[in-house]
Amino acid sequence: MRNFIAFLFTFCTLAVFAQTKSIQTSPVLTEAAAASVGMSEERLGRIERMCREAVEKSQVLGVVALVAREGKIVLYKAYGMADNETGRALQRDDIFRIASQTKAITSTAVMMLWEEGKFRLDDPISKYIPEFKNEQVLDSLYADGTYTTTPASTPISIRHLLSHTSGVGYGIIDSDKRFKKIYQDAGVTDLFTTENISIEESVKKLAKLPLHHNPGEKFTYSEGLDVLGYFIEIMSGLPLDEFFRTRILDPLGMTDTWFYLPESKQDRLVSVQTKKEDKWVKFPTTFYDPDYPRKGARRFFSGGAGLSSTAKDYATFLQMYLNNGELNGVRILSRTTVKMMLANQIGTIWEGDDAHFGLAFQVINQKGEDMGGQGSAGTFSWGGYFNTQYFADPVENTIGIIMKQTQDISSDETGWKFRQLVGQAIDD
Repeated sequence: MRNFIAFLFTFCTLAVFAQTKSIQTSPVLTEAAAASVGMSEERLGRIERMCREAVEKSQVLGVVALVAREGKIVLYKAYGMADNETGRALQRDDIFRIASQTKAITSTAVMMLWEEGKFRLDDPISKYIPEFKNEQVLDSLYADGTYTTTPASTPISIRHLLSHTSGVGYGIIDSDKRFKKIYQDAGVTDLFTTENISIEESVKKLAKLPLHHNPGEKFTYSEGLDVLGYFIEIMSGLPLDEFFRTRILDPLGMTDTWFYLPESKQDRLVSVQTKKEDKWVKFPTTFYDPDYPRKGARRFFSGGAGLSSTAKDYATFLQMYLNNGELNGVRILSRTTVKMMLANQIGTIWEGDDAHFGLAFQVINQKGEDMGGQGSAGTFSWGGYFNTQYFADPVENTIGIIMKQTQDISSDETGWKFRQLVGQAIDD
């Protein structure tokens, strides 16, 4: 009886808050000839040559590249190998750990709930996760692991967490070694894990720890999107994986995007590679298990880094943004919300003057466009820990995605080359 009641509650919740139909109906991504959308087949060939040369010169073991314009895919190919041990050839629909590319999907989920009027962006997160009350800023860390703090001047808001200005750190990959120790000692889980732990447990540990700085003072890349993953669970009443599946992934047709892969998809996962004595080897277990997301307790849904996906699935997500929040007649976000999310949310504290940060992406400004190779003003982008990158240019209605799975590699130049070569292939 209890299970039936839980099912009924979930069913009613989804029925009430299922994604709405749109009076706009943009088509799903399909493949087409480059010339049909004003791109040069010959110039796209430069991208193909660049990818092949990167594999031949052992800069990467394998790479998938996708280019789309005006909702049409004009380049979608794989080069090299998916796994050095088996020699399996990389397929274009293989699955990659997208790590921090998860953040934009989590941010989207937050803004979907915001559109339902559930909270204000400047609400303190402690209103919903009480463990964050009375935030403290780190003063000094001592050799024995103890530290001193001073009270934060302002509480952490939801907007701070979305824009990486909360002062929360990133533990093991933090640029400040003090926070690496503090987070490790506290048992905070960074990125993702195969261990039997929930995001709620990790976030509540994180909430007790000191901040880098007062909220809103600086941009500090952080685990704030993990905090918001737990926040989504609180506000929706659903586990994060279920919210993603029912509210974003299935409505958009992103059937290859998961926190933990179904058994039927596991053989498509690309291995994380590194180099040892100039030979490609499988990346060893460090602070995470590289066999994630094939195994584990399947309870830790990292809103900041937990998803795996394909190039086409992620292109579908980006096309929804280029369509101002709609795809295939499904409205994920309002056009007005998308516009606000891409606006400058952090003022002048972003390093450099060629871009700003919104509520999910880095966004190029006019100076960034004028510098060249980055796209038009308004182009939004980010990447992932295991060497995946993406960008979407609203002016040219162009998407570029390049997927690899490497760590501790210094020779790879495919990221900047790919973005530059996509722009030069426009021929209209």
